[in-house]
Amino acid sequence: MSIVLMSDPRVTAIPVADDGEPLADVRAAGELLLDDRRSDPAYAFARLRAGVLDRLLHAQSLLPDGLRLLVVEGFRPPALQRRYFEEYAAELRAANAGWTAEELRAQASRYVSPPEVAPHSAGAAVDLTLVDADGTELDMGTRVNASPEESAGACYTLADGLPHQARLHRATLSRALTAAGLVNYGTEWWHWSFGDRYWALMTGEPAALYGPAAFPHAADRS
Repeated sequence: MSIVLMSDPRVTAIPVADDGEPLADVRAAGELLLDDRRSDPAYAFARLRAGVLDRLLHAQSLLPDGLRLLVVEGFRPPALQRRYFEEYAAELRAANAGWTAEELRAQASRYVSPPEVAPHSAGAAVDLTLVDADGTELDMGTRVNASPEESAGACYTLADGLPHQARLHRATLSRALTAAGLVNYGTEWWHWSFGDRYWALMTGEPAALYGPAAFPHAADRS
């Protein structure tokens, strides 16, 4: 499958026309479930641009009865994004000593966006999954945030060899989020965004709506 990676120069080339839309709190919406596996003291992870949050609420309304979205992570402070990228790149470098710097950047971007274009740091991306009426996560083929190495590539949204139910669940998630105007990053079934540079490239928009966002109380977290 051909997937445009976050490291692609075409992503970086997209201009940003940020209108200053604020970060909104997922908890204040009162309709979306919020997981705490990526929690931080300031609850920065529970923030998204208001336009993204509105679209998530719409996507949830499109789901079949008994299913709900479970938000895992929204906004990610730039310092944390950089740390994640550098740590994963270091792992790949240790296992692939022959890779060039360009190859390393591209392979790292399958799983962690380069900091300068990261949708999470714009408040434009959300990692999420589906749960049933009891709050139990559906089988999506891998856990949220499974790396390509850990999952043998099953984290790719359209990966071959997925169990039938997992494929159906991914399709259900994709239909609702796509209809609400979000785009998926094809190496991560759980990662969806709106308004960022990647979204602009994938939808043919001339500019991104959101650049790096500021959340004054957000701190780096482990």
